[in-house]
Amino acid sequence: MRILVPVLPVPMVGRAGELAEIVGVWSQLAKAPCTVVITGAPGLGKSRLIAAALEALDPVPATVILGTARLHTPAPYDWLASALTNAQAGDLAIPKDALAWLAQDPDVPKERYAPSALLRIATKAVHELVKEGPAVIVADDLHALDPASLNLLGELATAAELPALLLVASRQPETELVARTVARLSGTPRAVRQHLGPLPEPEVATILFSRYAESMPADVVNGVWERTQGNPYWLSELLAATAGAPPTALLSEPMPGHLQLLSQEPSTLTAREQEVLAFLAAGLSNKQMARSMGISIRTVAVHVSNLLRKTGLASRTEAALWAARRS
Repeated sequence: MRILVPVLPVPMVGRAGELAEIVGVWSQLAKAPCTVVITGAPGLGKSRLIAAALEALDPVPATVILGTARLHTPAPYDWLASALTNAQAGDLAIPKDALAWLAQDPDVPKERYAPSALLRIATKAVHELVKEGPAVIVADDLHALDPASLNLLGELATAAELPALLLVASRQPETELVARTVARLSGTPRAVRQHLGPLPEPEVATILFSRYAESMPADVVNGVWERTQGNPYWLSELLAATAGAPPTALLSEPMPGHLQLLSQEPSTLTAREQEVLAFLAAGLSNKQMARSMGISIRTVAVHVSNLLRKTGLASRTEAALWAARRS
């Protein structure tokens, strides 16, 4: 019988250097924006590093602007719409109809402003939110953002008189647009580029020792490191699945099934198959995909069959869930 014990989050082990670098950038922040770009595979702690940095910044930011991407129905300026919602901004000195459009109010006409005008207004809206600063602008999951949001973040990183630290996290770029955006942000003055890799075995051992009062056998530490591939998220899920069991269960218990889905990478998918995968995640039928892609329903069915075969997924539903988890 297992004893139920609380499973605490995996501590911030192995990221001290990156955290100190972000805090150092903040301490030297002036009137111009400074960008920190963090990349890495899913589960390596990009979001946790940003959260730890927000807690460690001194002085405390006057403003934190946080926006996120939507998984299933991406629309222009998703990041800003989310940021405006989080900030509950209603008194910005920009046209009210434009503000409503950027906030994705469903009752506002969509075609009133030209793209260039909207970009200027969106940039001004962020300036209004930052005010005198110092501020932190967080853009997590850059890879899942729409093109308009990516362009806006590029403008903010090069804006004049914006006293803000821009913290950007992304999976390793898999599309040209995201890769270009990462390169643009990384090339700005005083930009800091960080790439998170798996935790080495000694740091996995540190996490295990923090959970188990008894001595951890070296073969268990090594086995856990190999099973989790040094991925902090994988390690936290394995610890949760074996909570209350002896350390040997870390090797004997099966890895949680959802991690097997997360471990599968679509490196062999064609551009069309990746497009179909995105549509599956959005819930589109084969007929809807065929109309959007300008191909036949039969061709869509072939693409779906091929991507299921390549990824080892069993159904369209499983593929949609997997695509959502990777975003």
